[in-house]
Amino acid sequence: MKLSSFADYAVVLMSAAARHCGAAKMNATTLSGETGIPLPTAQKLVSRLSAAGLLESSRGTGGGVRLSRPPATITLADVVEAVEGPIAMTACTGMGAHDCNLEQDCRIRPHMNVANNAIREALAGVTIASLTREMA
Repeated sequence: MKLSSFADYAVVLMSAAARHCGAAKMNATTLSGETGIPLPTAQKLVSRLSAAGLLESSRGTGGGVRLSRPPATITLADVVEAVEGPIAMTACTGMGAHDCNLEQDCRIRPHMNVANNAIREALAGVTIASLTREMA
C-alpha cells in the first residue's frame, strides 16, 4: 500500500508548518520554497488542509497559515483523510453499493474492516510532531 503523491506532499507540508509552530505565519509560497513542493500543489494543499481544519488561514498584512492545533494532536490519519477522504483499502469497506462484481457473494468483505481499521489506527498513532524530531 502506498500513499498518493498528494497525501505524501500534505504530510511534508504539515511537518514544515509544525517546525514553525508558534513562529510567524507562513504562506504557500514559503512552504513551497522550504519543502520543494511545487507552488500550485502547495496552494491546493493549503486550501484542502484549511478546509479540513488542520490549518488556520488569514488574509491581509501579517496573514498566512499556521497549524490549527498543536502538532502532537495532528496525526497522519488526519492529514491523509483531509486530502484523500476516508482511509479505505478497498471500495467495499464503506457503506452502500459498490462497483465490484464479487460483492454479492464475497466472503472477504465482512473482514476487510479489520484490516482497514488496523491501517487507520497505525496512521493515527503517528503524529506530525513525531515527524519533526531529529532522528538519532
